[in-house]
Amino acid sequence: MHPDGACQAILLCASDALAEGARAVAFDVVYAGQPCRAFAVRWQGAVHAYLNRCSHVPMEMDYQEGRFFDDSGRWLLCATHGATYAPDTGACVGGPCRGGLVKVRLSEKDGLVHWHTDPLLQPPAS
Repeated sequence: MHPDGACQAILLCASDALAEGARAVAFDVVYAGQPCRAFAVRWQGAVHAYLNRCSHVPMEMDYQEGRFFDDSGRWLLCATHGATYAPDTGACVGGPCRGGLVKVRLSEKDGLVHWHTDPLLQPPAS
């Protein structure tokens, strides 16, 4: 959290780094005091980000670095146990899920994508 208590926007990447249905851009965060990886994707023109932690078993989901979409390009997939999530909401849509993915708020403006802190989500210590 910013020293004045406000949430802050942190530069993630250039907009063109997130191609529709392509590889994700990974980034590090601290969630509820624990270091964690997060990822951002583009789906139907909009950018979305989540903690890289399956709701079934809290482990990273990508089978290869940055690969989260299933073969159809329609769903985010946990490569370990097959839990499937909607790319725009993180909601569980199939497989062994316990709720949805933890969403990270993004904004996109002037060719740049930023992620936003909140009381539970902070940047890692420098």
